[in-house]
Amino acid sequence: MTEVLPSYVQDAWWTPADASDATTVRDASTGEVVTRVSSAGLEVAAALEHARTVGQASLAPLTFHQRAILLKRMALALTERRDELYALSARTGATKADTWVDVDGGIGVLFTYSSKGRREMPQSTVYLDGPVEPLSKDGSFLGRHIATTLPGVAVQVNAFNFPVWGSLEKLAPAFLAGMPSVIKPATPTGYVAEHMVRILVESGLLPAGSVQLVSGSAREIMDHLRLGDIVGFTGSASTAERLRSHACVATGGVRFTSETDSINASVLGPDATEETPEFAAFVRGLVTEMTTKAGQKCTAIRRAIVPAERVDAVIAAVRDRIAEKVVVGDPRAEGVTMGALASTEQRDEVLRQVARLQEAGGELVVGSTEAPEVRLADGSTGVAADGAFASPMLLRFADAEADALHEVEAFGPVSSIVGYADAADAARLVARGGGSLVTSVASHDPAFVSALTRRIASSNGRVLLLDRDDARASTGHGSPLPMLLHGGPGRAGGGEELGGIRAVLHHMQRTAIQGSPAMLTALTGVWHAGAPATSGGTHPFRKSLAELRIGDQVVSPPREVTLDDIETFATFTGDRFYAHMDEESAAANPFFPGRVAHGYLLVSFAAGLFVEPAPGPVLANTGLENLRFMTPVSPGDAIRVELTAKQITPRETDEYGEVRWDARLLNQHDEVVAQYDVLTYVAKEPVAA
Repeated sequence: MTEVLPSYVQDAWWTPADASDATTVRDASTGEVVTRVSSAGLEVAAALEHARTVGQASLAPLTFHQRAILLKRMALALTERRDELYALSARTGATKADTWVDVDGGIGVLFTYSSKGRREMPQSTVYLDGPVEPLSKDGSFLGRHIATTLPGVAVQVNAFNFPVWGSLEKLAPAFLAGMPSVIKPATPTGYVAEHMVRILVESGLLPAGSVQLVSGSAREIMDHLRLGDIVGFTGSASTAERLRSHACVATGGVRFTSETDSINASVLGPDATEETPEFAAFVRGLVTEMTTKAGQKCTAIRRAIVPAERVDAVIAAVRDRIAEKVVVGDPRAEGVTMGALASTEQRDEVLRQVARLQEAGGELVVGSTEAPEVRLADGSTGVAADGAFASPMLLRFADAEADALHEVEAFGPVSSIVGYADAADAARLVARGGGSLVTSVASHDPAFVSALTRRIASSNGRVLLLDRDDARASTGHGSPLPMLLHGGPGRAGGGEELGGIRAVLHHMQRTAIQGSPAMLTALTGVWHAGAPATSGGTHPFRKSLAELRIGDQVVSPPREVTLDDIETFATFTGDRFYAHMDEESAAANPFFPGRVAHGYLLVSFAAGLFVEPAPGPVLANTGLENLRFMTPVSPGDAIRVELTAKQITPRETDEYGEVRWDARLLNQHDEVVAQYDVLTYVAKEPVAA
């Protein structure tokens, strides 16, 4: 008898003692048994508590950068063994192109979050969200928002269509936030997710308790969740609504995010005639979305919304492209471009939904509901009696108001086409989907694109604007990217599973902190103006990261700014703006008392006042941020600089780190002339003389 697929809980592999209730999972193309799945007897509550205790203790104390490095190493470990995942993925009905999206796409999410974690988050466990808010005139009372790791477990319930990508796009932001994960894959393709977790376990990279896997049912898992936990769900809208109404979410404070089935659309602009690149891109995108993963994508195009006079032309072009480009069959057969659905049960469900669309007035104009002839693994052609195959199908709706067109989703290689009258009509039809993950607009007319996009943005998580200028570079309608939002309003679930650092912050608590500069500095590891600073002694630029401390400061002597300085700078740079060169015009300006110094002259003088010129631990100046000019400087005024080590960020994999310095220019009246952050690279250890 085929072995039962194991779970990975409490840092050990586990299989049930009694698997008599196990679900049999079959090869989508051949019907051969792949595995059996059961979680009978698994102590879900113990797994959750293991994450909250052991997982939190090992993962949460790591800095964002340390977690980011682990994500990169995890991605490399999966890359080394991705052929194993490809072989298993073929059994789910996925072609090599489909698997590339799933496996390589999932690995890409890990790489992206590793990079963003190191570039956009601090070498800390506390994330600063937004600027300082002054709460008193004298600067002794400040406020700002911080984000800290939620103390619980992230339960991740995934769909069957993307067993690797779907798992990793939830795992990556949770892991970077410092939150342990319990992965719950869908049963039909859970064996691919299991092998992905197995690779990570065998890599030795996972902190204890940071990742667990439940293979099989976990219906009671919601009963064991509490404040501090989070659920990330991908699946049907009806299941999401049931989970969202559970007491632990409704009244218990458990966070719930969802990404659900979505009636996505693609709109062809009225300018896109048959001869245009936009028309070709529209048809190509529609067929791709119908056939990639056999249409089993939450982002797939379900409604092609085209100018009424162009419906017939689009149908003909879709029919021709499918005939030319699409070969349905076993993914292991040479030349197959569209595989099977995940299971015969899924195929039968798709056909039931197609029947509903037909009953509502949909005319099947491309494809058939009959079992198709397919290319078998040995290269021959025939009907695979035990395979979950279906033809690509396009239905035409003469009645654009048919409710089923906008409400019924056949989660397979199925789309519908309908005509529209104008931009307002197209926008109305898009919105009838009740909230979507993505809508594409294929048009080269800026007026149409702008008018339509402004109308449809509120009912979509993402809008792809497709034209001749970006068609070659576009990642496509159905490809969520980790740096951009993946989710959508209404029926799409209202979640934001991706979206760069925003997805990380979903796993953290945002808290407003009010206190003195000294207390905020101690809490955040970032110096705040008014906190203690240390000046004198060794110049901070002579200190390596091992020696430098937050609050180390340079206080310069004053330098007088003369009229000759201003005129020399104007001549040298060519910046002869009237405020610097024309006394009468400058005095007439309400912001200036007369001729004033260039702001960039002052910044240049400031560098001369605080820089220590000898070679040393400071390796490079990498930029300025948040520069503000606040008080004009007239000829005869004097400026001085206070430069303070504000934030120190060692790089985990390099011999240097970044130091952010708070720079303040003050005049002879102690008024702030300008302020900004100076960014430098500094060696971790003292540089030999």
